[in-house]
Amino acid sequence: MQSPDKLALVTGGTKGIGLAFSRRLTRMGFRVVATFRSDEESANQALQEIDKGLSVVRSDVSDPEDVAHLAELVRTEHGTPQVLVNNAGLNIDRPVLEISDTDWRRVLDTNLSGPFYMTRAFAPHMREAGGGSIVNIGATTAIRPRLNGANYCSSKAGLLHLTKCLAMELAPSIRVNCLIPGMIDTEEMRTRYRVAEPEYMNALLDEIPQRRIGSPDEMADALEFLVGERAAYLTGQKLIVDGGQFMW
Repeated sequence: MQSPDKLALVTGGTKGIGLAFSRRLTRMGFRVVATFRSDEESANQALQEIDKGLSVVRSDVSDPEDVAHLAELVRTEHGTPQVLVNNAGLNIDRPVLEISDTDWRRVLDTNLSGPFYMTRAFAPHMREAGGGSIVNIGATTAIRPRLNGANYCSSKAGLLHLTKCLAMELAPSIRVNCLIPGMIDTEEMRTRYRVAEPEYMNALLDEIPQRRIGSPDEMADALEFLVGERAAYLTGQKLIVDGGQFMW
């Protein structure tokens, strides 16, 4: 049963890994507010799947005014979250010499400025209410860059350092950590890495010591740990869920 005293906010929480986070948090007893930017169909499907404890709100984390409006709406209608998951992200891949100013800003504004805006808007109320846990969802491209992703890689590398800065400044009442997915079974991952084709799948598995792709539920397992009491002494850290692919 969802507790009236337990509230979590998940940006981009209506599909993919974000939906797995929303599902798990409701099972942990949280009331969950999940945001989406444009995919209303996925938002409606999430509401049908998670029929108790989930609310969805359209919001654009890259817009500071929209984030301020979201913070007021959540505070007024739902209360103060104990858990904030900055999951919303954006990919616009181009060779570095072909990235437009607009596409550079859109990716940085969503992936790096978005978590900053969200934290700035919600952390004061979280601290006044006794604290909580913030989890930023990073990417392995912050550790090992890839071709045609200078905007995305830079945004996620910045997010790692932002996590540490936030952890220092918001301690001791608010813990801030970065959760990083490896190859997780989502529609985007399957399309990007062409895993339906055996040669591409085998090449991918050769890089993963466990020789398998992870599941969104395994990401949710890690999130459950990070926001729980067993991680009470853990802040400013990165947790990589990747089957060992990025241990080097």
